[in-house]
Amino acid sequence: MKKVYKMEDLSCAHCAAKMEDAISKLEGVESASVNFVTQKLTINAAENLIDSILEQARKIVSKIEPDCVILS
Repeated sequence: MKKVYKMEDLSCAHCAAKMEDAISKLEGVESASVNFVTQKLTINAAENLIDSILEQARKIVSKIEPDCVILS
């Protein structure tokens, strides 16, 4: 299942790449991308794992860029 989330206050392209790399490595994630220009996170994963992956992704994002948030 592919889900797209809006991100807010993503201000660093390098940080976006680090987020994408870390989220891609989460268990159950088939693919993930963070688009710095459009401020969107796209996650492709099994439907039953999306909520858990989103929670983990939020933690990753806040560690890399504390002011950035993923909106649901």
